[in-house]
Amino acid sequence: MPDNDVMYGREGVLAEGLAGVRDEGRALVDEIAARRTTRRSFIKGIVASGAAVSAAGYVLRGPGGGAALAQAAGQVQRSLTLKVNGQDRRVDVLPQETLAQTLRYKLGLTGTKVACDRAECGACTVMLNGVASYSCSTLTHSVRGREVITVEGIAGANGALSPVQKAFIEELGPQCGFCTPGQVVTATALLKATPKPTEAQARLAMSGVLCRCGAYDHYLRGVMRAASA
Repeated sequence: MPDNDVMYGREGVLAEGLAGVRDEGRALVDEIAARRTTRRSFIKGIVASGAAVSAAGYVLRGPGGGAALAQAAGQVQRSLTLKVNGQDRRVDVLPQETLAQTLRYKLGLTGTKVACDRAECGACTVMLNGVASYSCSTLTHSVRGREVITVEGIAGANGALSPVQKAFIEELGPQCGFCTPGQVVTATALLKATPKPTEAQARLAMSGVLCRCGAYDHYLRGVMRAASA
């Protein structure tokens, strides 16, 4: 994983890299336009333009991209205190920084995963005041005064597995494991609100977390096992 200097410092480095990619793409397109266009040269121009657009998306939206954008716009970080997993954590946060970015890259809580980064897959799910929420679409500044629980805060005493985690293992829920933190947090939030859910209630609650391995029934059985424990 890139260090914080790469993710949140050295303003201008990412912008310079993006500019270089764009210049190369434009130069190739200009070269193609200056001579007779063939099918092959046309495709090369399209590929070069696509590379420039993709690079822009990474710089502005990818990991650490928010920091680069903020620095370019002259924005400053503001210090605030977050209550995370029962502890008060002081952290400097950018105005448009998401909770997922803060948790992963500033507080080191990498159990919260970032996949779609657009509130669709649920891998970034955390609990806000006991409610399962997508941290990739939640601004960090909006959670001041609210209790944040990540998958790291769900373990039992002395780091023992929680009932939900044990049940998921027993039902062979985790496959690749990437969505598992979101599954664990979502199931835990459900059982806190509804200790004895019906299967239909559990299925609906868990539907907000995508499993690319297709282990939905395994996770569902894990929820019902944990509820009956």
